[in-house]
Amino acid sequence: METKNFKRVLVWELPVRFFHWINVLSLIVLTISGFLIANPPALMANVEATAINRFGTVRMIHFIAGYVFFFNMIMRVYWLFVGNRFSNWRAFWPFRKKTRKGFWRVIKLDVLLLNEKEGEKEPRKIGHNSVAIFTYIAMFFVALVSIATGFALYADMSSWWLPDMFEWVTPLLGDDYTVRWVHHVAMWLFIFFSMVHVYLVFYHDYVEGHGEVSSMFGGYKFVNEKRIKHNQELEQEKKEKSA
Repeated sequence: METKNFKRVLVWELPVRFFHWINVLSLIVLTISGFLIANPPALMANVEATAINRFGTVRMIHFIAGYVFFFNMIMRVYWLFVGNRFSNWRAFWPFRKKTRKGFWRVIKLDVLLLNEKEGEKEPRKIGHNSVAIFTYIAMFFVALVSIATGFALYADMSSWWLPDMFEWVTPLLGDDYTVRWVHHVAMWLFIFFSMVHVYLVFYHDYVEGHGEVSSMFGGYKFVNEKRIKHNQELEQEKKEKSA
């Protein structure tokens, strides 16, 4: 029986892990408060309406979470240029032939659950796979739309220069109703993405046993030595071609 030797490899650096969990918390707060703003519940109280401001508090929480989400995105964009090879912008470059080929391979194995032929077997990527690369690029643009429409809606009631920078969004889309609709659709795209993302992370963790879930807490994955060697060979080939 073949013994599989695993090495502990640092994949996700601390700033990437911070970005991930701050993103998770801010999106949860934004989603819950966004639903309450879109469809406010009738809150019963035994005091005069002028003495409470619960809806204003919900809006304030939503705005604060929006600012956290925005500045967290800026931090991640910065880390695209200073991070390691798993979080650097080169890891998200979608125009490689290998990335496009890997996209259909991941769809076949992880989504359609088809068996891989013996001659087609390849080591899985240590960092993001090809589907994740295309998905994260798409969600980055969804995040930009969400930020732009959110600040556009906030600009009329804000006296700060940052929301005012997005006043052009409302005339571009036509009116406030359309801006709110686009903002709402972006929220649902995040909800759908989160559901699929959580499923695939636990799926990979169960099937591969490389610490997919724990890696976003501690940063490390347990990777087969053959897989590490294969990736090192690919990196060396890239360096030789670019030399």
